[in-house]
Amino acid sequence: MSGKSRVLRRILLLALAVYLICSVAAVQVMNAALFGRADEPKELTVRYTDVAADYPRQTVTFSSGSAQLTGWLYPAEDAAALVVIAHGLGADAETYLPETMHFTADLACVADCGAVLMVTPSYAVRETAAKLRAFLRPGTVVISASKGIEKSTSLRLSQVIEEELEGKCPVVVLSGPSHAEEVGRHIPTGVVAAADRLADAELVQDLFMNKRFRVYTSDDRIGTEICAALKNVIALCAGCTDGMGCGDNTKALLMTRGLAEMARLGVALGGRKDTFTGLAGVGDLIVTCTSMHSRNRRCGILIGQGRPVAQALEEIGAVVEGYYAAANARTLAQKAGVEMPISQAAYEVLYEGRDPKLVVTDLMGRAKRSELEESWS
Repeated sequence: MSGKSRVLRRILLLALAVYLICSVAAVQVMNAALFGRADEPKELTVRYTDVAADYPRQTVTFSSGSAQLTGWLYPAEDAAALVVIAHGLGADAETYLPETMHFTADLACVADCGAVLMVTPSYAVRETAAKLRAFLRPGTVVISASKGIEKSTSLRLSQVIEEELEGKCPVVVLSGPSHAEEVGRHIPTGVVAAADRLADAELVQDLFMNKRFRVYTSDDRIGTEICAALKNVIALCAGCTDGMGCGDNTKALLMTRGLAEMARLGVALGGRKDTFTGLAGVGDLIVTCTSMHSRNRRCGILIGQGRPVAQALEEIGAVVEGYYAAANARTLAQKAGVEMPISQAAYEVLYEGRDPKLVVTDLMGRAKRSELEESWS
């Protein structure tokens, strides 16, 4: 499968996941028979935005009855290929989108929306939010499912969105262990909607929650976003140990100590420690470090097997957020004065070309310490 085909297939799965999850507009649920929902109709339209790769310039719209979702996708030349995959005509198709799916290239379609879901790669968040600003009504709820930290500012992505929208729209963070490949097959899944206002988090909970998809609310956007960004770095490291042939003990050590340094940074930045033991933290860390759906883990495996970093990234054929997050997390940790040895080691492998085997030796040879920082006090 070519890199572009893999990217298109990912967009299909993301779009299908959102299609199957959301309850929207002047209907009870997008598929009441499937999910058994019988809520009161809501005066709300949701639109789904996904910009990926290096060339986001296409919009796709699909609907069920009066419910409508819109995703901002790829250049026009890829539109036909996406339709083929979506309708099950492509050799790589495993899931299907509705026949009602059609295309548009007009971002003004968000103008009458009550909620907009952004799922752009971290490097495209600011540009996308800036383009949306002219069309969004004040008060429209923007749901950020992107994961990462902005390189140039070290801002969390919800902060980037708020800056570009000039504070006229509330931003809710949606995160947790939710591979689209599984959500699209109706496999039970749970995530977290984090917002400064409970009402905004509950709105997102109402939009997405059904018998196959649970949504918990939280008021900890900081912790939720730090979890979302840093778990990808740890997943790259976990894949690297897999590629080197390390065993379960090594992965358990890496994940546990990785979670500890994620929490140290999150708490230093104002997040709550409890968030890191929830779905956004340990939940997403488990699935990203152990699943072959995880692009970060797969990329790490290739690096652990000896591939140069650039070649491994190219072979994955889609955005590997952990690569960008490793550099951004290092900068953020230095600014906050937080020690993060695993993330630092990831940076050295990814950006300085260090041998992963030597990095593991260095990590294992660090000075003795207590596991819990407050122990024996």
